[in-house]
Amino acid sequence: NHFIVIKESTLNIPKVPAPFATFLLRIPLAVMFLQQGLSKFPVNEVTAEAFGLPFIVWWFVAYGEVGSAIGLIVGGVFGILFTKGLLSELADLLTRFSGITMTCVVTGVIWIMMPDSLIDVITRDYLHVSLYVGGLYFALRGNAKYGL
Repeated sequence: NHFIVIKESTLNIPKVPAPFATFLLRIPLAVMFLQQGLSKFPVNEVTAEAFGLPFIVWWFVAYGEVGSAIGLIVGGVFGILFTKGLLSELADLLTRFSGITMTCVVTGVIWIMMPDSLIDVITRDYLHVSLYVGGLYFALRGNAKYGL
């Protein structure tokens, strides 16, 4: 009998708890959405028309970008501070709602650009794809918990 014995690694690299690690993902995503949202203020009909959008859609885009950025950070902070109970659950919901809002906004942006195909978006529009996937991650995952 010939058995290959795999020795356990002696290299122990400490791991940062998941809530802190995922918080680092939130920062650039939130900054991008906050920057884009604030650049739309003051929200007015002239700018909405320049993009070919009804004012109400432009309003939701601007406030959705700012709100989702703030919500993503606040949801993460509360998720770190409160690990159980109602505040923990509300923080998770805020994170998920912010992620859903981000994916909706980016979907609209991609749609307005009228790409030729999905492959065209994936291969040429890495920024919006990255923002979409970031929002989708938090929409599906919510807040990371300690020890999971």
